[in-house]
Amino acid sequence: MKVICIGRNYADHAKEMNAEVPSAPVFFMKPDSSILRDGSPFFYPEFTKDLHYECEIVVKINKLGKNISEKFAHTYYDEIGLGIDFTARDLQGEAKSKGLPWEIGKAFDNSAFISKKWINKADLDLENISFSLTQNGTTVQNGSTSDLIFSFDKIIAYISQFVTLKIGDLIYTGTPAGVGPIQIGDKLEGFIGEKKMYSLNIK
Repeated sequence: MKVICIGRNYADHAKEMNAEVPSAPVFFMKPDSSILRDGSPFFYPEFTKDLHYECEIVVKINKLGKNISEKFAHTYYDEIGLGIDFTARDLQGEAKSKGLPWEIGKAFDNSAFISKKWINKADLDLENISFSLTQNGTTVQNGSTSDLIFSFDKIIAYISQFVTLKIGDLIYTGTPAGVGPIQIGDKLEGFIGEKKMYSLNIK
């Protein structure tokens, strides 16, 4: 299983990061050791002093695929989840400033939190999924897939040109504006519509 993350897939988030809106999907990968499943706490790592949440809709791949046509991409997933792409912003920024790869700030252990709950895609309007994140009871991110730059199907078709997708792979489809820092003691809760998808304690 691998985790594939899409960067800058919401224009408002690209702007808040002072980054250009991409003309093609931007993706990076996290190892399987990055996966943190709902039900476990997240322990703030010692190597960063500026750790950020990024709430994202997650697509779970259900069959093997390579060079997938966009018109068939919808057959490669059935379930939609919600996750957090944790980012050590200080480490990422330092690597970027030196023109280096920035997996150090993105791909560390437990940096890909994933909800225990999944929703069948047939029960959702995939082009208008609303989702949100609260931090200690205050809403800090509000997003909708209607604002995606690249749809789920476009992402799958694009990635599969370069990387074979396998059963169980997770695609984090991008975060809306509102990313910010977390602290020990915080409680993060994620929602798709009104449905609570997870509750995560930071320790």
